[in-house]
Amino acid sequence: MLTTRRRTAVAGLLAALAVSVTGCSSDSGNSSANDKIKGADSSESASASPSASASADKNAPGFDYPSDITVAVDRESVGDSTKDAILRDVAYAAQARIEAFGKGSGQTANLNRYFAANARIFWVNRVSEFNKKEGLTLTGHYRYYGFKVTDVANGKSAAASYCEDQSKAYDKVIKTGKVQRTQASDKSFVLYTVQAQRDSAGDWQVTQQSWKKGDAECVQGQ
Repeated sequence: MLTTRRRTAVAGLLAALAVSVTGCSSDSGNSSANDKIKGADSSESASASPSASASADKNAPGFDYPSDITVAVDRESVGDSTKDAILRDVAYAAQARIEAFGKGSGQTANLNRYFAANARIFWVNRVSEFNKKEGLTLTGHYRYYGFKVTDVANGKSAAASYCEDQSKAYDKVIKTGKVQRTQASDKSFVLYTVQAQRDSAGDWQVTQQSWKKGDAECVQGQ
């Protein structure tokens, strides 16, 4: 059972961190608890750029997406082993989030591996709400790009950012299979900023996350 202090922390996270994976949303405003998770960006079953793939280690995760979800990751090496590890795992976290929504479970091995603290609590709850309460899942293509490390402290904590292209991603009604298609717009491009901590196994886990739709850093031609 959550303590009062922890309930407060989670409530604050839900309000400030509603980083829902919304595909092609035309909503105004930024992170809102009412934003829906539309379309999962996954075209090449989590493919990465050649340079990123070359640096992948033997413990790289595998992702099990539904057949109608594809994910593409465009990430190049920045030439620093610590920063490359951070960005690799931040990209894995993004993919793990899509996998969890696609599978309808916030308790996947990959979500538990690449998220921790408030971020993990939020996503476990959000996946359940989205799939069970709202009766929705994801479909379509997600693309991730523009990965940057903005800060590293003592080799144990870091801040990073990346972009998500949801222009070909949508919600799908589980019961009927109907795809809720939306018009692509600048808000289909989302800038994510994250805080990450290195765990005892050496993985960088996302502990806090926020987002902004339509940020100029991420918007691309449609």
